[in-house]
Amino acid sequence: MEIQEYTSSRANEIAELFHKSVHSIDSSVYSQELREAWAPTPVDYKKWHKRLDKKQPLMAIIDNRVAGFIELESDGHIDCMYTHPAFQSRGVGSSLYKQLESKAISLKLKRLYVEASLVAKPLFIKQGFKVTKENVVIRNKISLINYSMEKHLTL
Repeated sequence: MEIQEYTSSRANEIAELFHKSVHSIDSSVYSQELREAWAPTPVDYKKWHKRLDKKQPLMAIIDNRVAGFIELESDGHIDCMYTHPAFQSRGVGSSLYKQLESKAISLKLKRLYVEASLVAKPLFIKQGFKVTKENVVIRNKISLINYSMEKHLTL
């Protein structure tokens, strides 16, 4: 696995990874209706290109494929972190997070924070994040639950 900076040639692959990742979540965790509200079909590639050009995520590359990605905003907000279903449980999320935390420390950020899904929450807890509150987010008239979490960094 290699962690790389974003290149726009990977935008469609990342957009598809996001969609596949959300839609592969077991229906006992998130219903089809919730998954569709979270990651609508078809994928809006134009929207993703604009988003990724702005966010500049870190990418995990395995066998020349994007296995996962993570986004860090200038204030310490982690907006997205997703792993392709074919690469889950292989340390992709942890590796991406560790690289992001190193980058955050080099930028002298004092805190990282995220709104984590039910599925992502355990990974962030394992990385030392604490839940600050539970949120209800409305997407396409559907209620989704996520968790505000934060971690204070030692510089």
